[in-house]
Amino acid sequence: QVHLVESGGGLVQPGGSLNLSCAASGDIFRPYAMGWYRQPPGRLRRLVAAITTGDQITYTDSAKGRFTISRDKTKHTVYLQMSSLEPDDTGVYYCNFYSDKNYWGEGTLVTISS
Repeated sequence: QVHLVESGGGLVQPGGSLNLSCAASGDIFRPYAMGWYRQPPGRLRRLVAAITTGDQITYTDSAKGRFTISRDKTKHTVYLQMSSLEPDDTGVYYCNFYSDKNYWGEGTLVTISS
């Protein structure tokens, strides 16, 4: 089992910045990918950004140029730096960990509003 703990959500005005982090712990014995997904109210959960086992990074189009994903392998932690935030970025952000199985964090709420 792998346990994920997310932090960093909150209320931010449009144009502001926010940093999320997600720490994984537990049975981490194999290479793994980590990423962030967003679920807006009443909508499906979709990928925002991810880092593969080979350290390749992918972003959804709306995140390119505004968000930066990174990770610290020594801490099994993934970060998401978000800037120039827009109301459409609002949602619950879920951390994902994939190795032999898929694991999800409980989510952290990000609200972009004036």
